Amino acid sequence: MRYGMVVDTKRCIGCFACTVACKSKNNLPNDMLWNRVETVGGDFMDTPSGTFATGLSLSYLPVACQHCDNPFCVEVCPTGASYKDEQTGRVLIDHEVCIGCKTCMVACPYEVRQYNENEPEYYLDFPLGDFDAPAHVANTVEKCTFCANRVDRGEKPSCMMLCPARARFWGDLDDPASDVSRLIEGKETYRLLEEKGSEPNCYYI
Repeated sequence: MRYGMVVDTKRCIGCFACTVACKSKNNLPNDMLWNRVETVGGDFMDTPSGTFATGLSLSYLPVACQHCDNPFCVEVCPTGASYKDEQTGRVLIDHEVCIGCKTCMVACPYEVRQYNENEPEYYLDFPLGDFDAPAHVANTVEKCTFCANRVDRGEKPSCMMLCPARARFWGDLDDPASDVSRLIEGKETYRLLEEKGSEPNCYYI
């Protein structure tokens, strides 16, 4: 199978529920986000482009790891810590092998990888989220895993669970009957920085 996600940008309302769900369920350290929502419009968050006279334009673009078919991060990793799971198509990081060289961060065109420079710190003195949330280790790089722990036990990625507009869809891109395959069939879609050749598995409508 080849897991992928489809985001309907016409539905996204920029509420950041996906960002909050991801941070909470994965027990992410302070100041770390795996899932960001960019404003497509003005120079500042939640501001439109244009003028009232000529027309205003505002939309939102959720961005996380694109779990590419041709991941540059895997290609440049000197230790094999960044790898592609051939059974699911997910791009993952083995923190026991990662040496924190940040080469993958430079190679990734989506700027979705983050570095734990010090021992992770948390706003609360107890863990949040799932019982099997991934570990966060000092001097290693981490990113979105497509919620591998949740999916492997039959649940959906956390970013989908709180989305009030139901702008996210998840499934196996190799299964023509899956939600994601049926959604993109015959529709005008795009992928981020597709021209770079990374072959991302996140589609946008």
